[in-house]
Amino acid sequence: MAQDPLEAIRAIIEPLPETRESVSHGAPTWWGGRRTFACFHDGAYDEGRRAVWIKAEDGVQPELIEMDPERFYRPKYLGPSGWVGVRLEGDVDWEQVRVLLLDGYRLVAPKRALKQLDEG
Repeated sequence: MAQDPLEAIRAIIEPLPETRESVSHGAPTWWGGRRTFACFHDGAYDEGRRAVWIKAEDGVQPELIEMDPERFYRPKYLGPSGWVGVRLEGDVDWEQVRVLLLDGYRLVAPKRALKQLDEG
């Protein structure tokens, strides 16, 4: 049974300490503390294809795109800052999405939230 991508993303992010979701530029967006690390797009920016944009460490974006250019891409606006777009259609590897979201969160979350997560 296909999983609703937005609800799947919420389920991954919700347990992370000091996160919040709100709409930014028309898209559900998540903050870890005061900085954003993910946003969901229903297709308006990707030819009608649903995706999540995730903050990534330097070098991760081109590596993922080279590995699977149908799944990963350089998103508009945030791509130049290293964010990676992950298309959420077909056979989605939700464990891979979870790892990328957690990595993005770790890049922006306050130290106290990371400590709470790691002691969890």
